[in-house]
Amino acid sequence: MHSAVLAVAVGILVIVAYEDVRARRIPNALSLATAALGLARVAFAAEVIDAGYTLAAAIIIFSITFTLFQRGAIGGGDAKILPATALLIGYRELLGFLFLMSLCGGVLALATLAAEKLDLSCRRFRRGAYASSNGQSDRGRVASKGSAVPYGVAVATAGVITLIAAR
Repeated sequence: MHSAVLAVAVGILVIVAYEDVRARRIPNALSLATAALGLARVAFAAEVIDAGYTLAAAIIIFSITFTLFQRGAIGGGDAKILPATALLIGYRELLGFLFLMSLCGGVLALATLAAEKLDLSCRRFRRGAYASSNGQSDRGRVASKGSAVPYGVAVATAGVITLIAAR
């Protein structure tokens, strides 16, 4: 991959990770920029068959992530950035990317759960003896259902590593 395209791709993916951690949202503009960069890369591919396989893989991944989004399993930003990143990476590196993304996502999920657990423990300690402000016990409570893993970080991390390694 050309160095300028690689630098732009890494820059976009770093911003994706930052925005997902900061706001728990991935702006559409970042997904579109990633997809556009991927389409440009596909358009200038030497092999037409490679381009077709990459487009087919991205469409399949989009179908899967869209279904997962509709069922509430993943966020909308994740459903868009994953196929866009797959388009950027290309089908030849896709399985390695997905495997690495799964590993990064697992570590991220564990870190998020640990941070929530630590935060809950710190709140208990500050309030003293597990008593909440209304006098009820916090013991046995789980993290709020509204908390989410910023999975765009896993997608971006795996994308950057895969792009650099495939260079």
